[in-house]
Amino acid sequence: MEMKEKQDVEKLLREGNTVQFPPTGWSMYPLIIGGRDQVVVAPVGEKPLKKGEVLLYRRPGSKLILHRLVKRKPEGLFFTGDNQTEIEGPLPESAVAGRLVGYVRKGKSHTTKNVFYRVYSGLWLLALPLRPAAWAFMRGMRKLFGRKG
Repeated sequence: MEMKEKQDVEKLLREGNTVQFPPTGWSMYPLIIGGRDQVVVAPVGEKPLKKGEVLLYRRPGSKLILHRLVKRKPEGLFFTGDNQTEIEGPLPESAVAGRLVGYVRKGKSHTTKNVFYRVYSGLWLLALPLRPAAWAFMRGMRKLFGRKG
């Protein structure tokens, strides 16, 4: 999920600010939808990065991306969007600018400390190996019932 860079988000995060902005794209669907939601991102701070966290990082080629950390290995960090099956990495920890701490949907704020969010994140991460089969099943169902997809 890319984010619109109307403000210097990285600079604000380096200065210790928490930022809220509208992301773009569908890579974090169904959790976050561009054009509908706002994300709240805080500086990384001293707390270690954890598998399953949604992090804002700079992709080589200069795009800021908001994806979930799926693996941490000696050679770097590996990420994927919730609506993706491919894993990106390794990327250095220095590429990470911030961590998702909440999101706003229909004017209501939600935190990543919420039990629903934590359960969702854990289950969605566990489902990563099953996503290709699930996507193929959904495509087949769309074809069977005549829907485009």
